[in-house]
Amino acid sequence: MNSDMTAEEYLQRVLSDDVRDDCPTRRTLELLSGKWRTHVIYELCKHPSCRFGELKKAVPRITNAMLTSTLRDLERLGIVRREQFNEIPPYVEYSLTEKGRALLPVFFELAKWGESYLEE
Repeated sequence: MNSDMTAEEYLQRVLSDDVRDDCPTRRTLELLSGKWRTHVIYELCKHPSCRFGELKKAVPRITNAMLTSTLRDLERLGIVRREQFNEIPPYVEYSLTEKGRALLPVFFELAKWGESYLEE
């Protein structure tokens, strides 16, 4: 996809092309799918790094097992970096990779849409 493409040109392309499995929009939506992925990415956007407990507090309805699973998935996808510190006591910090930080404009656009179309 051409980065100079306008939204209107993109819409025409989507309407004219057969939906492909390698469609960038489809692949991005699959990456962001799941109940908790976007919540975790959003919280990590707000902090340079976060410990597990801090993320758990920031996303209170998520279970420990689901947070662990979500973080592992995002790490496998190259969105989240996990850094283990072998100190006493040992601890782990999570942060966004460059690929993960590149999602910040997506969240910005979602915020703009929400301000325009969602009622308070």
